[in-house]
Amino acid sequence: MRTYEELTELAIEYKGSRSAVAALMPTVKTNTEIKATSGDRILALMARSIFQTGISWTVVEKKWPDIEEAFEGFEPARWKFMSDDDFDGFLKDKRIIRNGPKILAVRDNAIFLCDLEDEHGSAAAFFADWPQDDLIGLLEIMKTRGSRLGGGTAPYVLRLLGRDSWVLSGDVVKALIREGVIDKAPTSKTAMRAVQTAFNGWAAASGMPFAHISRTLALSVGPNF
Repeated sequence: MRTYEELTELAIEYKGSRSAVAALMPTVKTNTEIKATSGDRILALMARSIFQTGISWTVVEKKWPDIEEAFEGFEPARWKFMSDDDFDGFLKDKRIIRNGPKILAVRDNAIFLCDLEDEHGSAAAFFADWPQDDLIGLLEIMKTRGSRLGGGTAPYVLRLLGRDSWVLSGDVVKALIREGVIDKAPTSKTAMRAVQTAFNGWAAASGMPFAHISRTLALSVGPNF
């Protein structure tokens, strides 16, 4: 595998300068900052990520203030008890994305977050304190205990939260294949362990967060890969 600095040099060739590459790096928050995030904001991040799946992000962006209003600020303790009347009302509410399974995911993820609060003091503390060298374990818990948080959705939620995470976009997968980490899109546990090992190695050698390594991998592909 190339070193992180070698990957950065490839990204610079594509973007034109080190400063241009640096400007594209995602924000990674400290544990203290993440722990200050309330449960309603985490549920809102989950809902937004789920509502955006498969439709125009611009549509969700325009509707988001109305969606926030419809869900009364996404307080988990409120929506873990979503009633049949609530659900039926949402299916008729033009303020939101009227997709039944995605609406029900708000309820299910509210339950998930309330359970994490009971177990860890707060959902934010759970996400902040999970060990970085086992990110795949965190993603698996989000997939199995949450709703519609599989695939690329959970890493995107973590990215929005400021929690250090990769996002396995098409370009990142291409770069990982090029570097010999995997031979195809990582859908198996074995492949995901290989991704984890590679990121652990890059992070240990460079001191850089996974989010920056992930973005650098994407930028290193360029238009002619």
